[in-house]
Amino acid sequence: MASLVGRISRALFIRNTATLSRNAGPKSVNSTGPTLSRTAVSSTSGAILPSPEKVPFGLTRMTVVVVPFLYVGTWISMKFAVLLEENDIFVPDDDDDDD
Repeated sequence: MASLVGRISRALFIRNTATLSRNAGPKSVNSTGPTLSRTAVSSTSGAILPSPEKVPFGLTRMTVVVVPFLYVGTWISMKFAVLLEENDIFVPDDDDDDD
């Protein structure tokens, strides 16, 4: 059953990739499937490919993800530092070494 699902999903992926392929040039007879990689800026015929899709609100999305996790990480670090200090596990000595 799992192999059937895998084969069906692979077939759908290959079919969808073939329809969305950017290299629309003629295919050779020996080709077994669509090309899954994109060349740098030009196709095999030398034509310049269109620019990649831009992610809308990219900086906003990044900020929405990063800021809460930084805040939670800072809060956990502060709580753990207080715990260590209360239990005298890692407390710096108050010795003054003024020589």
